[in-house]
Amino acid sequence: MHNRLPVLRAERGVSRSDLAAAVGVNTQTIGFLERGDYGPSLELALRICAWFDLPVEAVFSLTPFAPMSAQLYPTKTGEPR
Repeated sequence: MHNRLPVLRAERGVSRSDLAAAVGVNTQTIGFLERGDYGPSLELALRICAWFDLPVEAVFSLTPFAPMSAQLYPTKTGEPR
């Protein structure tokens, strides 16, 4: 499972331990999620998304997310760099 947790945490200035405390898990669990070593339960995924106030598909995906730079700065042909 792929996720945008590191990007979201960085954007909001939230540490792993802060996010872990907010959603009721161990700090290591957030690290495992970010590295893709662990897939969250549906309940945990929903708690994380609620905390970030984002829909699940904005945070988690079964396929890799396109890089943010490709979404923000597409080439002139409309294809990502």
